[in-house]
Amino acid sequence: MGRRLFPLALLLLLIGCTTRTAAVAPPRPFLIHLPGIGGERRIDHRMTEGLVAGGYSGDLEIYDWTNSSPGITALLSYQRNLEEAQTVADKIVAIHRRDPDRPIYLTGHSGGTGIVVWALERLPDEVKVDRVLLLSSALSPTYDLSRALRHVRTHAYSFWSDQDVAVLSTGTTLFGTINGVKEPAAGFAGFKPPADADDREYLKLQQFAYNPDWAKWGNNGGHIGPMSRDFASRVLAPLVSDSPRLAGMAESPGNQR
Repeated sequence: MGRRLFPLALLLLLIGCTTRTAAVAPPRPFLIHLPGIGGERRIDHRMTEGLVAGGYSGDLEIYDWTNSSPGITALLSYQRNLEEAQTVADKIVAIHRRDPDRPIYLTGHSGGTGIVVWALERLPDEVKVDRVLLLSSALSPTYDLSRALRHVRTHAYSFWSDQDVAVLSTGTTLFGTINGVKEPAAGFAGFKPPADADDREYLKLQQFAYNPDWAKWGNNGGHIGPMSRDFASRVLAPLVSDSPRLAGMAESPGNQR
């Protein structure tokens, strides 16, 4: 009897060992990119291709929020833009509810950063994204990011350049920022927390002024500079990974009170 049971016991032991040592794969990240007021363009694909080349290995969606009405129409359609931000918020909630442990990243360029921020503001209290990249933001410098940052688990990174004169200084002074203020935008001058901002939330915001060394990676400081494939691969991709490496960047004083 004992001899007949021995092979069965050995088999059960081996199965148990295999079960205990099997690795559980981490949830696959999901990244949503919001283009500028020009809508989905080649520059958005170059940037996202750079993220993948730099090591991002999750799912990726480019969401064109301009509704086939790009340009100044998209810039000035404030109410429609808020509705689009709700659509993005609904996407984030759906991803979270399917798997609450799944990392979610948001990237936005120019006017798309407004959609990113407004989407974050519309999330339920329990829903957070992991990291946010704001590239050449067309929001006003003093726009209060506190409500949006409450829904960011770790960091929000903002890249700005005082060489982005034509679009984010002259352009937004003439036509307005994505939130309707006629002044140079945060992508030109950096975000300046208003007096009543939540200091604790602003600790999550790290801002980076243009570094001339980035020219070797295709970022010349202009409006589409951070959308370069090489720049995305070398500088942006590490920021949407588990171990961000701030390659070649010096933190800007733009987030200091």
